[in-house]
Order: sequence, then structure tokens, then C-alpha cells
Amino acid sequence: MSTSRNHQRSGPVISTASLPDIVFMLLFFFMTVTTINNSELLVENDLPKATAVNKLDKKDRIIEIYVGTPKKNMEKALGTGTRIQLNDRIAHLNDIVPYVLGELAKKPEAVRNFVTVSMKVDKSVKVGVVSDIKKELQKAHLFKVNYTTYQSNDPNMGF
Repeated sequence: MSTSRNHQRSGPVISTASLPDIVFMLLFFFMTVTTINNSELLVENDLPKATAVNKLDKKDRIIEIYVGTPKKNMEKALGTGTRIQLNDRIAHLNDIVPYVLGELAKKPEAVRNFVTVSMKVDKSVKVGVVSDIKKELQKAHLFKVNYTTYQSNDPNMGF
């Protein structure tokens, strides 16, 4: 004799009463640890293209320097020559060392030796300006420099 039973087995009911608490805890956590970069670009920043690029993953280990000509709405105040932007202000070459040392001091001590200076240089900027900035970075003993670019899929670009 074979009896066929059609049982619908269901597992235990999972309580979702604590789900809103968990969601709000996660939301609060991410709101407190996330930093927002409020810097407005004052200089043109049309980056060059490159075929071989690497991504900088750890944003907490980066100090950014923007280099380019002032945007159209800033030309009256800043002129048309190449300018250096540090955070949200236009700076001179002699401002770079104090700036990077100040930014370095804000970083946790454990990551200070791994900090990279990311130079976001407009493609129309002359190499001499970049060379001068690198000399200033050497004075601050910051030798890890990254040049930010866009990735190009053109295999004929070749360097």
C-alpha cells in the first residue's frame, strides 16, 4: 500500500521586525564614514587619453592637484595663463609644498607612506609647468605621482 501525501512544508517564518533598524544603522554608518568632495573646478580639465591605464583604488591615499587654464567665467579674475588648483583655490608653485604636507598630515599615520599625488593636468598645459610641480613635490619628499587620464581604445595611439 502506498500512500501519497501532498504536504506543503514551509520553513519557519522569518521576522522582519528588526529590518528597519538594520537599514537605518547601515545608512547612519555610511553617512558618517563617507566624505564628499565639494571642490568646484576653477580650471579647464580636459584630460589626455592613454592606452595603458591603472586605476587608483584607495581614495584615502590620494592628494589631488588640478592644472589648467581658468574656465571662461573665471578668466576676468584669473587671466588666461596656466593655473594650479589645490582643493577649491588657485595657488602658486610655492603653495604646493605646504598644501601637500598639510594634506598628508590629515591622513592616518598608517597610510602616509602610501600616499600618491594625483595630477589632473589639462592636455593643453606645457610640460614645463608639470616639471616645476614635480620639483616642488620632490621638496616635500612625495615621489609617488600619478597622471590622471582617460582610457583610449585606439590601438594606433602608441607611445
